[in-house]
Amino acid sequence: MTARAGAPGPGAQGAAAPDAGLVARAEAWMRDDPDPAMRAEVAALLAAGDTAALAERFDRPLEFGTAGIRGEMGAGPGRMNRAVVRRTAAGLARVVAAQGERAAEHGVVVGRDARHGSAEYADDVAEVVAAHGVRALSFARPLPTPITAFAVRHLGAAAGAMVTASHNPARDNGVKVYLADGAQVVPPYDAQIAEAAAVVAEPGGAPRRVAERATVDEREVLDAYRDAVLALVDPAAPRELAIVYTPLHGVGNAVVPDLLERAGFARPLVVSAQAEPDPDFPTLSFPNPEEPGALDLAIADARRTGADLVVANDPDADRLAVAVPGARAGEWRVLSGDELGILLADHLVGHSSGADRLVATTIVSSTMLAALAAEQGVAYVETLTGFKWIARAAARRPGHRLLFGYEEALGYAVSDAVADKDGVSAAVVAAELAARAKSSGTTLPDLLDGLSSRLGVHESAQWSLRLDGPDAPSEIARVVARWRHDPPATLAGLEVTESVDLATGDGELPPTDAVVVRAGGRARVVVRPSGTEPKLKAYLLVTTPPVRRDELSAARREASELLEALRADVARRCAR
Repeated sequence: MTARAGAPGPGAQGAAAPDAGLVARAEAWMRDDPDPAMRAEVAALLAAGDTAALAERFDRPLEFGTAGIRGEMGAGPGRMNRAVVRRTAAGLARVVAAQGERAAEHGVVVGRDARHGSAEYADDVAEVVAAHGVRALSFARPLPTPITAFAVRHLGAAAGAMVTASHNPARDNGVKVYLADGAQVVPPYDAQIAEAAAVVAEPGGAPRRVAERATVDEREVLDAYRDAVLALVDPAAPRELAIVYTPLHGVGNAVVPDLLERAGFARPLVVSAQAEPDPDFPTLSFPNPEEPGALDLAIADARRTGADLVVANDPDADRLAVAVPGARAGEWRVLSGDELGILLADHLVGHSSGADRLVATTIVSSTMLAALAAEQGVAYVETLTGFKWIARAAARRPGHRLLFGYEEALGYAVSDAVADKDGVSAAVVAAELAARAKSSGTTLPDLLDGLSSRLGVHESAQWSLRLDGPDAPSEIARVVARWRHDPPATLAGLEVTESVDLATGDGELPPTDAVVVRAGGRARVVVRPSGTEPKLKAYLLVTTPPVRRDELSAARREASELLEALRADVARRCAR
């Protein structure tokens, strides 16, 4: 999905009046915008002569990005609003209709979360899709994104549209698009949808017919999804586990507690202040479970009740975060995406069989999964960032099935039942993993120690540079260009041994805007612009060879020191 435009500019006091072209574009948009609130916003900016704010909205339109379109809500093509949603829906409908009558009859599944504007946007998507002669199948209430992804394939739809901004701030919204395989849209279909969306009027006039708008049989879809998830866990495995759950004011509470109970666990304690959907996310500074402090209320409940595990979803429940008791009384530890990823992978590989098993992760995640796959004789694929690539990893290894895929940003696929990251099914598998550990008298940190001893210490971290304003994209591009054209000779005192520019592709990987730098056989840095926010991201990794359990502390200390030196070096090189 695309990054939001920069923050609104200051008022126009003392600034030059908007040029005639800008005014004309704003007035034309205002005439066609179906939302009176958005028309009033544009009228106010025109009356104030606010050139900066108008330019942000009308000179820099949102683009169809990583898996759809996403941005800050407001008026104009540079913001998320009903007019942008309707154009995007029209583009999707035209692409589906072009596939023939059968695709149009199979239709588009439309889901939504509980953000500001989501209900209206979902209704707009369904209306526009049907108006273009493509059947629209809408969920009647907000539900997790993975349910929409599952429904696309389960119902045999031609495509899906999920109205969500996932873990973005409250002011954002978006539309995520799925293809018929239930996975996020990929080239060339994303470009086709964007091009079709740019066509304001339907070529040749209105469609010959308006298609049906139907409501998804939610019970049937949820029952099928539940059966698929329950098939992932062993009904005879231990289930003694006290769980605290938070949906972070999102939609996960509609599904997760019931599913955990159906799987045989005691019903989790749900954090009351965050249990119900609230698009303002009042207890959070940022509704992302990766953010420091996001799990504080859940951990407080866990301390108070003596729980064994904290489970958290982001607001649309496609991501999963887990916290476990620490070494000292009252201490809790939030597992990183890489830590939970390797634990889930080891659990699923260890409780499965077959020569067709495949695990996958991305170029920015830890290389520990590759080491595990080699140790266990399981096929391994490394993809670009984004679950649209992970979900299709098996296509690169004919005869294999995706047993597990993950990305370090808390996204997990614990089977191929959902062709996207799924924080709901991952929560059930994580609970089974924790219950097995508890039953055997061990902990998840103990299991991580065992993996680090077997596979080597893998310390990872992320550094990011957030830029605001209209020049943010070009500034980020300049920094990436420096890494691309003038890579460092050393990193954290280690000699750089390889610098790979992925802009032209690399082996099995399609082109992407990223640079990979490896140093000393122990360190790796991946630099890329964010696909969802105005950020430059650097993914840092330090590894050691396998070590004995009694050598772990020293190895981790050495790796952590090198990681901090790497972080400081990357920050210096990106800031200069």
